[in-house]
Amino acid sequence: MRVVIVGLNFSPEPISTGRYSGEMATWLGDAGHWIKVVAAPPYYPAWRIFNGYRRWWYQSEIHSVSPFTLQVVRCPTYVPARPSALRRIVHLLSFAASSAPVALAARRWRPDIVLAVAPTILALPAAWAGARLAGCPVWLHVQDFEVGAAQGAGILKDNLALRLAARWERGFLRRCDRVSTISGPMMDSLARKGVAKDRRVLLPNWANTEGVYPAARSGKFLKDLGIAADQQVVLYAGNMGEKQGLELVLEAARRLASETHLVFVMAGDGAARSRLEQQGRDLPNVRWLPVQPSERLNELLNLADVHVLPQRADVAGVVMPSKLTNMLASGRPVVATASPGMAIHEVVAGHNAGVVVEPGDVGALAAALLSLAADAGKRVRMGRNARAYAEDYLNKESILAQLEKELYRCVKEHRRRRAGA
Repeated sequence: MRVVIVGLNFSPEPISTGRYSGEMATWLGDAGHWIKVVAAPPYYPAWRIFNGYRRWWYQSEIHSVSPFTLQVVRCPTYVPARPSALRRIVHLLSFAASSAPVALAARRWRPDIVLAVAPTILALPAAWAGARLAGCPVWLHVQDFEVGAAQGAGILKDNLALRLAARWERGFLRRCDRVSTISGPMMDSLARKGVAKDRRVLLPNWANTEGVYPAARSGKFLKDLGIAADQQVVLYAGNMGEKQGLELVLEAARRLASETHLVFVMAGDGAARSRLEQQGRDLPNVRWLPVQPSERLNELLNLADVHVLPQRADVAGVVMPSKLTNMLASGRPVVATASPGMAIHEVVAGHNAGVVVEPGDVGALAAALLSLAADAGKRVRMGRNARAYAEDYLNKESILAQLEKELYRCVKEHRRRRAGA
């Protein structure tokens, strides 16, 4: 197949949507498909354009992927150093505008299918139009429901703008030949938004089960961070943005400051990191690490005795944190904040891979962390369950092989419809 992928984020971004889109494109290329990618310059999670990439110019790069090459067209994108609500909207609009002429020209590449990735759904209209001009189907893969997330974060208020945005979103979701997303509850959201059952596809984010696996704690990390061998580590590793609700972790650390056997490690980068460091500057039981290179990811994740995964209540139903997959693969229990019915709750509590408390309840979070720290047997049992879930449900090869089958099916159905028209 000839596949055009349109999405804001792409590798070499090390985490989240960029990482998954990059691995998906590489896997499809290795499987023998021709791949063209339309993306922004890499900037996430630090909100700084990576060295070697241009901010205001189009840029093309070629990657060797047997038996073809994978070409990436980087489109000029405004990347704010301090992403406020308004600046985020301008950021997304800038990519939608700059990627539009490239997506609309998809016909010259003779694609069999155009695959758009949200974020950002603002780039979908041009991707959809490009697919129609090329006479091929369009597939939308939803990592985040942006309208719902914007509402939860207060970017869109409960007013006319929100209603118009929601109507626009539903309209384009229904026009796609396929819409995939990453969890059961998010599949339910697609149904509520009017996407027909035969067009909905579950495509979960996968875990790197070969590169991330249970191992002993790293003595180097412990030494560098000043953590004693008999102290236990509560680890958050991932993006430090506004929708994570990381203030709750720092408040839990404050409540547990007298528990000298517990140390909190915050690893990552993002729009909220500076503010969070300032908030936690007086906490002696908190350590900070930057984003770690991929070759140290397993070492970092195995630093944890317990992973902590907070999520704000107002966005928990519209996003599924991609960082959860490798937390589970590391074979350590997860303490998460989520309400029943949410995707995180379904995975962590439903498979006894950790403990789930209500979002925003710092007392319950602190109590859960303290309880797990005191029960080594429970940590081991939950950690084994976490690893088993990753192996059984988050295997990269199985998930992407299923995606390939669904792509073929979508292309064949579209061709049959065109032939019968």
